[in-house]
Amino acid sequence: MHLVLAFLLLLAGCRKAEPAPAAADSASSGPCRTELFDGSRFTVCSAAGLRLELLVAGRDGRAYRSFAALEHVLGRRAQQVAFAMNAGMFDEAGLPIGLAVLDGREVKALNRRAGGGNFHLLPNGVFLVRADGSAAVVATERVKISKDIRLATQSGPMLLIEGKLHPRIEPDGRSRFVRNAVGVDERGEPMFVISEEAVSFGKLARLFRDRLGCRNALYLDGSVSSLWDPANHRMDSFAGLGPMIVAIRDDQGKAR
Repeated sequence: MHLVLAFLLLLAGCRKAEPAPAAADSASSGPCRTELFDGSRFTVCSAAGLRLELLVAGRDGRAYRSFAALEHVLGRRAQQVAFAMNAGMFDEAGLPIGLAVLDGREVKALNRRAGGGNFHLLPNGVFLVRADGSAAVVATERVKISKDIRLATQSGPMLLIEGKLHPRIEPDGRSRFVRNAVGVDERGEPMFVISEEAVSFGKLARLFRDRLGCRNALYLDGSVSSLWDPANHRMDSFAGLGPMIVAIRDDQGKAR
């Protein structure tokens, strides 16, 4: 009997251990998460409950140009950053070429000119946040400048216009770059997206429409697309950025 018991205990001790629970995807921490869409990986950052700020330049008028420089300028406030992303087209000095409104102060006027490049692939558009916290992506031709706009950045082209792809964007064209953009979902929450691989305009637009539930979305860039995601220990090191959107938590680390 004792031998049988010992044999059973030995078998129990030799039984294959249960596998440990898989670690959570690191990109699911904080406000940013990984999304797989149409065979490509994206990072999606929700600004729900966060205060968005547009940062363009220091007191000397010079653009910050990198997240590392921005972190230094923010000082202690850097601990409150939930995420940050490049936010709109800019000139050689890193300053915006279209509308820029910071804390209700217009520092660059709306740009309605025609020209070349992605910015002028009309219609382009504006991402804005009003004083009451509501956000929108609006085609430039429909933008009405008012005192209740607290934040605004102009870029282009529009990816989605009232649920439809920009008329000059194919569903999955041949031009492929790492790209980032912003949309506002059906709940009114701003959604910032950066691709983790080279993708077309069309695939990025369809992600916003078919996965994120946005009717309007605005392209931010493709040559300098960058993300600062502290929760996941990510700070892209591209050093040629222009305007930056920063999502801020309150002093207790909570969304606000």
